[in-house]
Amino acid sequence: MKVIFLEDVKGQGKKGEVKDVSTGYAQNFLIKNGKAKAATNSAMSELRGKQEKEKKVAAEELAEAKELKTKIEDEDTVVEIKAKGGQDGRLFGSVPSKQIAQGLKKQYDIKVDKRKIELKEPLHAFGYADVPVKLHKEVEASIRVHVVEE
Repeated sequence: MKVIFLEDVKGQGKKGEVKDVSTGYAQNFLIKNGKAKAATNSAMSELRGKQEKEKKVAAEELAEAKELKTKIEDEDTVVEIKAKGGQDGRLFGSVPSKQIAQGLKKQYDIKVDKRKIELKEPLHAFGYADVPVKLHKEVEASIRVHVVEE
């Protein structure tokens, strides 16, 4: 019996997959517990429609990420962050990814989630730094950050 999996079932299939399973297993476990439904013509066309919609959404997200990358990597886009520091050119404390995201939002009105900023460790010195940002699984950008003394 052909079924469409509605959720991941370990050892059988992933959500959205169409597979042949034994009739008893399909009727007594998968369909009964809402883990799959019978692969009728209407169910198959509904599945194709959902998959096409997901592809469109994924393409739009990719386009948005590429557009955001061009904004971020523009030559004029330098996030300036003011911080207190000592006499030897080192900061009191550090500049974390949250502060970089807030500076980007405030200065250029570009919203980037702080978790997408891939800062291995916070910035501890004055000056310029290039900070990588993962905007999408296929798109990575680099934010130019300038830490200046307050």
